[in-house]
Amino acid sequence: MINETTSYTEKIQEVIETADVALFMKGTPEAIMCGNSQRALGALRRAGAPITAVDVLLDMRIRQDLSALSGWPTIPQVFVKGELIGGADIVEDMERSGELEQTLVEKLGESYWDARGERTVTLTS
Repeated sequence: MINETTSYTEKIQEVIETADVALFMKGTPEAIMCGNSQRALGALRRAGAPITAVDVLLDMRIRQDLSALSGWPTIPQVFVKGELIGGADIVEDMERSGELEQTLVEKLGESYWDARGERTVTLTS
């Protein structure tokens, strides 16, 4: 029986606080399930970001708890060093203007590119 009070909030908060770049997406980097998630992931990849991805499709409560925590209703959601920077449109706009790379340098340091890569974290209740 599923405990209806089970919350992902603490686990989501831990990912946001510990990951340099957290991408909450539909699917995983290996199996993307949404065009907007693909766009956000692509911008982060091109910028050389060290990405920690979380698949929100594993359990509807992940998405609900994430949106309640961030105040942002849509997926994907991108966080850099604990700060929500936005979804696909915003991340792509930031990439085009150079602001994404500038944000990564400011928050992660000049050598952030050395840590580039991707890992997927699975949240369990």
